[in-house]
Amino acid sequence: MLNVLTARPGTDDLARVRHFLYGHVSPATAYSTGSWLRDVAVAADSGLFVEKPPIFVGGTGLYFRALAEGISEMPDIPTEIRDRWRWRLNEEGAPRLHRLLMNVDSAVAMRLKASDGQRIVRALEVLEASGRSILKWQADKGHPMIDLATARFIVIEPERELLITRIDARFDKMIELGALDEVKAITAMRLAPELPAMKAIGVRELASAMAGEQSFDMAIERAKIATRQYAKRQSTWFRNQFGPEWRRIGGEAGRDPGAADA
Repeated sequence: MLNVLTARPGTDDLARVRHFLYGHVSPATAYSTGSWLRDVAVAADSGLFVEKPPIFVGGTGLYFRALAEGISEMPDIPTEIRDRWRWRLNEEGAPRLHRLLMNVDSAVAMRLKASDGQRIVRALEVLEASGRSILKWQADKGHPMIDLATARFIVIEPERELLITRIDARFDKMIELGALDEVKAITAMRLAPELPAMKAIGVRELASAMAGEQSFDMAIERAKIATRQYAKRQSTWFRNQFGPEWRRIGGEAGRDPGAADA
């Protein structure tokens, strides 16, 4: 599901080169950076990367940082605790939960905006499930998953105008390939809106059009705008967060349609 909207490699690409960690979790899964890193570890331990060095491709800077620097191991949160805090967020609102967090873990609360419901709830559920502040968990960083001495780091930086053109063409192609059918299928599952799958660009916009809240032309334009904004944030992240060890490539290298995600 969401093969089109998430730009999953096509059958030709999958047949030519082995791919890992694509389409391997349900849309109903609360997948995270930690989840992905654990799956990478399983793949590495099973010997899948022995024949050839793996190439990690994507646009999520946090995943790359976790791969190269390690990530704090977070506790498992029981479903009952997670669901209850999300219910309270919907019923009571983020500001009220922020005040509650201030009473039980002021160090975390002071770092968060009162409107940041997702992070507030995360801090509360971690504290309840483990009895330990999320700050203490975050302080315990893991180890890099790759050999930094031999790894090569590359950022593709196409020209801005070229990137915008490719983004627009890419989303039009997604519509042709069945993006509407994917959105119809995932909305029928009635998943929680905070799940990563429901935040994929295009899901909210096209679902809104299907519900008659806006025209499909407007939904498509808004999805394109959201993609451009996402690409700009990613460019800013790569520019400010990644050091000189990252080789930056532009020009013709940026002409691959997938560069819209990088």
